[in-house]
Amino acid sequence: MGLYPEIEPYDHGMLDVGDGNHVYWETCGNPHGKPAVVLHGGPGSRATPGHRRYFDPAAYRIVLLDQRGAGRSRPRASAHDTDMGVNTTAHLMADLERLRAHLGIERWLVWGVSFGSFLGLRYAQTHPGVVTELVLTGVATGSNAEVDLLTRGLGKLFPEAYEQLLAGLPVDEREGNHAAAYSRLLESPDAAVRERAARAWTDWETATIPAPPRSVARYEDPDFRLGFARTVTHYWGNDHFLGDGNDEGVVLRDAPLLKGVPGTLVQGSLDFGNLLGTVWRLHHAWPDSELVLVDEAGHDAGAVGDEVLVAATDRYARGAA
Repeated sequence: MGLYPEIEPYDHGMLDVGDGNHVYWETCGNPHGKPAVVLHGGPGSRATPGHRRYFDPAAYRIVLLDQRGAGRSRPRASAHDTDMGVNTTAHLMADLERLRAHLGIERWLVWGVSFGSFLGLRYAQTHPGVVTELVLTGVATGSNAEVDLLTRGLGKLFPEAYEQLLAGLPVDEREGNHAAAYSRLLESPDAAVRERAARAWTDWETATIPAPPRSVARYEDPDFRLGFARTVTHYWGNDHFLGDGNDEGVVLRDAPLLKGVPGTLVQGSLDFGNLLGTVWRLHHAWPDSELVLVDEAGHDAGAVGDEVLVAATDRYARGAA
């Protein structure tokens, strides 16, 4: 089967998570069903109505949220006076715990896409007993090697776009971590500098999909573009705030901590992240996981991937690992 039909939330709100931040959340499906939380990508994207459709609404109590600075949460990362120093991996995981307590949920399934898969993995590793299962797609683990691949590494595949990415940086900033250099531009007091940097960064993101430059509609929204670019480069330029500095990454190192947590990894065979073999290594280091490769699909595993993801949530709803 494909995705479940569209549904609307039965409740929503803004949760005060401290540091002047309020996180948007919503619940839909069965109020007495199996709890599941959705972690969107980016970082800096937002939860969408489509995310609700990966779950049987009769079986699940589906929780969606917009992470700090993103979507309907406030303050937005696009506002220059928003303090990004209180937007880190530790803060996002603490927000999940506050939301879980607020909703009276003891344990929940975690569904994550792209950056959300990284966040879900680290959350499960550091909060034992809270996560019942993990369902992850477009898998990322937040390693420095992945960040380098998605910038400097892909420059060999997209040389013209990469040249434009470098052109947006000061000459003396072109040899180091590109995300960190763009993050510094996106913190500039000059609005014009910030806007040019956001445009250059999202043009690069678009080029590596690949698609013609500036063809992705959400990047044409100046507010989204600025908030997204600022948040992505903030995380990518700071080791995802894991404090290790190890190119292999903390999440892969700590994969054994996932023992006992069933998981499903759904990965497009053409996802550029596969070039490092990270998802295979994660799967082999995590015996309770299954890895499903979707042929001829990229970071978005497409309709076939959607079917696999729905099959996984259906299976976990029945209590089958």
